Amino acid sequence: METMMKSRLAQALMIAATAAAVTGCGSDNDSDSTPATREITFAGVNAPATDADKRAILASSATVEEKTYGGEYRTFLRSGDEKDGIMFGQLVDKTGSVLQAEDGSVRISDSNEFTSILPVGDKLFSVSQFEDRPGAMFLMELDQADDGVLSVKSLQQIDQSGVDGGWVHCAGSVTPWTTHLASEEYEPDARSQVTGDDAADNGYSAPMLDYYANPSEWNPYYYGWNIEVAVDEDATVTSTKHYAMGRLAYELSYVMPDEKTVYMTDDGTNVGLYMFVADNKGDLSSGTTYAAKWRQTSAEGVGAANLEWVSLGHANGADIKDYVHGSNGKPQVKFADIFDAVEPEANVCPVGYTSINAGGNGQECLKVKPGMETVASRLETRRYAAMLGATTEFRKEEGVTFDSKRNKLYIAMSSVERGMEDFKKNGASKNSYDIGGPNHIRLNSYNKCGAVYQLDLAQNTAMGSDYVAQNMSGLVLGRPVSEQDPQVAGFEENNSCHIDGIANPDNVTYMSGYDKLIIGEDTGSGHQNDVIWAYDFADQSLTRIQTTPYGAETTSPYWYPNINGWAYLTSVVQHPYGESDSDKDTGAGEARAYTGYIGPFPAVKQ
Repeated sequence: METMMKSRLAQALMIAATAAAVTGCGSDNDSDSTPATREITFAGVNAPATDADKRAILASSATVEEKTYGGEYRTFLRSGDEKDGIMFGQLVDKTGSVLQAEDGSVRISDSNEFTSILPVGDKLFSVSQFEDRPGAMFLMELDQADDGVLSVKSLQQIDQSGVDGGWVHCAGSVTPWTTHLASEEYEPDARSQVTGDDAADNGYSAPMLDYYANPSEWNPYYYGWNIEVAVDEDATVTSTKHYAMGRLAYELSYVMPDEKTVYMTDDGTNVGLYMFVADNKGDLSSGTTYAAKWRQTSAEGVGAANLEWVSLGHANGADIKDYVHGSNGKPQVKFADIFDAVEPEANVCPVGYTSINAGGNGQECLKVKPGMETVASRLETRRYAAMLGATTEFRKEEGVTFDSKRNKLYIAMSSVERGMEDFKKNGASKNSYDIGGPNHIRLNSYNKCGAVYQLDLAQNTAMGSDYVAQNMSGLVLGRPVSEQDPQVAGFEENNSCHIDGIANPDNVTYMSGYDKLIIGEDTGSGHQNDVIWAYDFADQSLTRIQTTPYGAETTSPYWYPNINGWAYLTSVVQHPYGESDSDKDTGAGEARAYTGYIGPFPAVKQ
């Protein structure tokens, strides 16, 4: 499988180079003369005020060189749409049989997530993933019209049996060598879930057992990995889990332009920030994983820090895979094979045990068993990082993107609270998130509306990377408001974050060539209708460029600067009426999710 993957990656590199030179299918945008930068002005849309607007997807038009583009959301498919005999979003078991809901209907997920656009030879594909248990992925072949408009030509379900079925595919990215890099979020806790029976008693893990004919096949270590999906021109799909990178609650992993450095964000409570440096370009099968240590320089606002990178060691994915599956003479390990664990007494761990507070598990006292350090570093990456002194105090760490103009990284923190406070929760005294840990992040206040952080990058020869983050500070901050707040002008019913500011930022993407930072929201009470924003670096303003229906989430906005002479901002609208306002769902199909894009726009160079 890995040998095949390497050959496909080599082919993908050639495909990407070819695609970059393709001119735009009858458009007036010749890619050979496409400028490196262009001015774009979004008209913006108002915050939804009427019931009709709150049920709709509103999208902004944009002006580029006195021509208007966009102005509507273009849908590829909605969950439940049928094409080529396949229902988009259908969930299947290990044999490929469609799962059924309690009423006997096809089990359809409304958790549409990241969708990629992949130019492969003379064809255009999209891999679309679903954030469910079991996970699901679909391959769409796309048609591109002369005016750049995209439509779905064909649909097939991707067989995930070779990667244990997939699990909670959250956000994703496209590698520089034109493959789809998927995530598995909220990895099941292997300490508390060892057998299928344990999973069956857990409301979060239990749906995954439907994937198996026998619940005994369940193994929590199967999930929490990056999955790379390569597509050939004949629509052959190869999926590979990258065990060398580590196991986390992946929001997403983002490969930098050096094709070696990968930033990996970890979603949840008391989580960390990670970086992987591959041994070889375009090959994520082996390398060194690092975890960030926050060295605080300011406790004001959302804080600031210098970053130190703690090495978790080198690993080869094939070796780690053997321990996950029990093959090639290696045992299929359980948590108890990796760690000795005891309970703290009066918040103190016995001699020889390391005290940590990671992943929402509270204080734990752990000791790695002899010879299991590398296995611990990959199967229990967050716990092992905490044991080595890295920071595991971030809260709801979400999307990441790279700004090629400023050589910066941007990371969304959906809420700045709990472990990021100093022995507090939402300003009130509480020790749950700091007891037993180093308490690296000690902010003076919390921000329930979240923030987008900026990180300066630099070369580090010793680490073998040109893109090592040096520091971390706030760039765009949410603005909490209430009826009692002096800033009452920003308060509206069902919006506890300022209506003209971000609320719980989820995923971010940098519009290279147009120099805008795109910020998508995943918020409940912050904004009644989630928003995608365009941030202007020059005047630090935010423009609302898309809104979503009641109870929906904006998932994985992603920028494609040049696909055959056109640029696209993909955008997915997840679970309408599912997070709030369920009473407004009439049952007439409003709750089906959307996978699509905003655009097309004139292309710019990467």
